[in-house]
Amino acid sequence: MAYEWKFNPRPYSDAEAKELLRDVISPETSDWHYNTHHKGYVTFLNNIEKELETADRSKAYGNYSQIGELKRRFTWNHAGALLHDVYWQVMGGDGDPGKAPQLSKALAADFGSLDNWRADFKAAAVAAKLSGWGLLVYDALYSQRLLNVLVDEHQL
Repeated sequence: MAYEWKFNPRPYSDAEAKELLRDVISPETSDWHYNTHHKGYVTFLNNIEKELETADRSKAYGNYSQIGELKRRFTWNHAGALLHDVYWQVMGGDGDPGKAPQLSKALAADFGSLDNWRADFKAAAVAAKLSGWGLLVYDALYSQRLLNVLVDEHQL
């Protein structure tokens, strides 16, 4: 039986989103991004789940196979849904990391200053703007520090 993915509600109403995000994106863009674009990722996750139930895994092939394409599209839609859920959770506020003292201290330690972090994050986000994401992540495995990374076309 296929898993059923849920379209998570934003932590605020559509009307609140228009006010909260007014300095970031237009109300029309916010509405489309959530109610059409983000919802589409979840819809396709559910469609792919159903197709995966009957896909012939024995015919997997590196160049092209049904299972390979379903897995690629699964990854794409899953990452799109997940990143949008995070996006809606963190939008809003005044962008002042000083209101989170532990984060501010870590950003200053890893980037030299909050201004250095902000400039680097903005550069990553702008570079990713057309089809990707700028993300602040913690590298627990190698460097044990915060990194601003670009995720191209949201393939996690």
